[in-house]
Amino acid sequence: MVFLKKVSRICSTSAIKLAYIGHEWFFPKLILLHNFIETNRDSLSYGELEIPSRPMKIEIITIGDEILIGQTVDTNSAWMAHELNAQGVRINRIHTISDEAQEIISAMEDAFSRVDLVIMTGGLGPTNDDITKKTLSDYFQMPLVMHDEVLEEITAYFTSKNREMLQVNTDQALLPDGAIIIRNKKGTASGMWFERDGKVVVSMPGVPYEMEHLMKSGVLEMISKKFKAETVFHRTIMTFGEGESFIAERVKDWELSLAKEDIKLAYLPSQGIVKMRLSAFGDDDVAIKERVMRKADELELLIPELVYGYDDQSMEEVVAELLLKKKAKIGTAESCTGGYIAHLLTSIPGSSSFYEGSICTYSYRSKSEILDIDPQTIIEKGAVSAEVVEAMAQGVFLHFDVKYSIAVSGIAGPSGGTKDKPVGTVWMSVGTRDSMVTQRFQFGRDRMRNIRMTALHAINLVRLSILRS
Repeated sequence: MVFLKKVSRICSTSAIKLAYIGHEWFFPKLILLHNFIETNRDSLSYGELEIPSRPMKIEIITIGDEILIGQTVDTNSAWMAHELNAQGVRINRIHTISDEAQEIISAMEDAFSRVDLVIMTGGLGPTNDDITKKTLSDYFQMPLVMHDEVLEEITAYFTSKNREMLQVNTDQALLPDGAIIIRNKKGTASGMWFERDGKVVVSMPGVPYEMEHLMKSGVLEMISKKFKAETVFHRTIMTFGEGESFIAERVKDWELSLAKEDIKLAYLPSQGIVKMRLSAFGDDDVAIKERVMRKADELELLIPELVYGYDDQSMEEVVAELLLKKKAKIGTAESCTGGYIAHLLTSIPGSSSFYEGSICTYSYRSKSEILDIDPQTIIEKGAVSAEVVEAMAQGVFLHFDVKYSIAVSGIAGPSGGTKDKPVGTVWMSVGTRDSMVTQRFQFGRDRMRNIRMTALHAINLVRLSILRS
């Protein structure tokens, strides 16, 4: 009866009950009821009826002209969004603004019209263009006072670096009286937590490793104690070989079924790869995970040939795991990719356990002399041909004791193409000594994109070859 007692001052109990369950459209009182519920929804209940609490949402504001002119990439927002989302916090908006006091105030007040927590980064350094601390101090009417313990840490920091400490460095220990100071062990700019009327602003330095340190050492825990967040569960299905529109057409009925499960789907395309991220929020973490995993399993049954991994796994990571499981090794012979396939494979820690080596044969002569390819074959068929990449692949087996081989040759561009072999033409041969798959691909005119796509397709063919064996 708590619910009825709380709203009885607004309108009669019977009208509330009828209006809320839809048996009577008592419009004026319904509006009053709606406003009351929105204000007090975290504590209201009526019998078995529960008014769900709002999902926790925040906004991020990054400050800096260097971001707005494209000189610096805002990696802070992406990192914070990832970490906060893992705690069940939804990011409502991300803004980037200039180093101007009015911009900071306007962006903050605008954000407060939608959310109760705003996180800012940037503008806390020692120079004159770093105005965030002064702006927030004035706005919250918290005068700057010297914090002796912070000054001691700043002094110790400069002493450890054997550097002279200037007055502007000393002034970094001047911090708002009334704000919660978040100590920075990685630099000299402290974080600050401002609070007024249930609204919170957290201000942190824009230097990425300092911001990350403050988030991990205090801010994330402070947020979780102050605000109630939901449970969130994501499952990302990694696909390769089809564009997002083609995938969407194949799974459209399955996608329509997600709404009934309160699951959101996001298509995240990049070069050759489409990530399909399933997300669900709520209070029951076990039930949420079960729903998402069940729908993920259904998706894989619909497009099994496209799914290569999960949760941001790279193609090379998946192939590395398969090779290690098979206790098998691989070698490469590269022409148009110039060693990029070798780079991807050796970027995996422990790659020496599955990767034997690479032969980069860019010229006709190197293909003939190093890989022992008949010069006449190159002249008659061309370096970009099925016959040459097959010979290159066999040359890998001559030089390395490996089970799997990759060989690629193509016209990366932007010049060098012909009518029969335009820019973007690539041949590759992949597989074992006794079972090779040789294919031609036609990519575009962008050189770096062609190199990247060639590498991904070659590594994917290795993945399929391993799965077949």
